[in-house]
Amino acid sequence: MVIRALQTLREITDDYEVIVVNDASPDDSLRILSELSCILPPEFRVVVHETNRGYGGVIRSGVAAAKKDWVFYTDGDAQYDVRELKLLADQISDDVDFINGWKIKRRDPLHRVWIGIAYQYFVKSMFGLKIKDVDCDFRLMRREIFDVVQLESNTGTITFELVKKAQDAGYRFVQVPVHHFYRQYGESQFFNFSRVGATLVRMISWWWRLVVKQEAVKACRPKREAQIAAKIK
Repeated sequence: MVIRALQTLREITDDYEVIVVNDASPDDSLRILSELSCILPPEFRVVVHETNRGYGGVIRSGVAAAKKDWVFYTDGDAQYDVRELKLLADQISDDVDFINGWKIKRRDPLHRVWIGIAYQYFVKSMFGLKIKDVDCDFRLMRREIFDVVQLESNTGTITFELVKKAQDAGYRFVQVPVHHFYRQYGESQFFNFSRVGATLVRMISWWWRLVVKQEAVKACRPKREAQIAAKIK
């Protein structure tokens, strides 16, 4: 994935970086990444978590480390083809802030497909989200979004937190179909009863904050309006 990302970015721009966040992986991921750091150009960087911070913590660390005007993120399990980043980059324009992929067909075991469909409808209905695929972790976003949207989640709830806050702040979305592939390495950490139950509890808490109390609208919209005004000046 790292090599493909570097190859793809060279076709898109001459100003790029590739950041991998190692979330205290118990396997030899860190050794492999350290070896890559010795042989790859300085555009490749590794962020290391000494203790596990969860999926949301990984995304937050990656965003914090990113230095370019646009930020792209995806998972490290190769279920998406990073070369399709070019499809997202083709949509960059002055009228777009957030480019979200959506899975043409989910390549997972059947029970995960059905759970994923149910989750999509439930979350979109619960939070009033307007995109097709909330948990498609193949996204390209303006870096300035994160000057307005402050992410807090340390778990998988960060996906709908990010989309909801960006949507409520008034950022402009476009959506691009991308391919999804069977998992070749590792196992999903989400699909067990304890994690699903914990996610539901967190989801209710976020629903109260973002939908009932409208925290994102109150906190993000004024910052976004000020950001637009500064650009006009």
